[in-house]
Amino acid sequence: MIVFDLRCAGGHVFEAWFASGDSFAVQAREGQVRCPLCDSAEVTKAAMAPNVGAKGNRANGSTGTGPKEMLRALAVAQAKMLEKSEWVGRSFANRARAMHAGEESHATIHGQATVAEAKALADDGVPVAPLPLPLPPPETLN
Repeated sequence: MIVFDLRCAGGHVFEAWFASGDSFAVQAREGQVRCPLCDSAEVTKAAMAPNVGAKGNRANGSTGTGPKEMLRALAVAQAKMLEKSEWVGRSFANRARAMHAGEESHATIHGQATVAEAKALADDGVPVAPLPLPLPPPETLN
């Protein structure tokens, strides 16, 4: 996995994880990378400082709980949480609504929904929550 600092057309800067640089390029080209603040699909890589560790013979006083370490821990926790969840892709909103209405058996699912679909689900009382980190569709992974 690789983390990129991204910037949307509205100037918002945010981080996102990808399987590779090529994975980011494909997802961005297909409009799958969106700003979490304004939902803009016009997203580019932002300038970012390299993550260069201190020399082995220099103490830096780090406790190992910096932002990168916390994001890695969050990514591990999210992956563990999704182990028993079914990827349903773009059918997420329909499946969640069907489960809520009793038309389909309850199951743990995750997938993709537009901002409008997610708002409509929440407005209708369907219990959904966004994942803390972006998740690429399984078919786009190496």
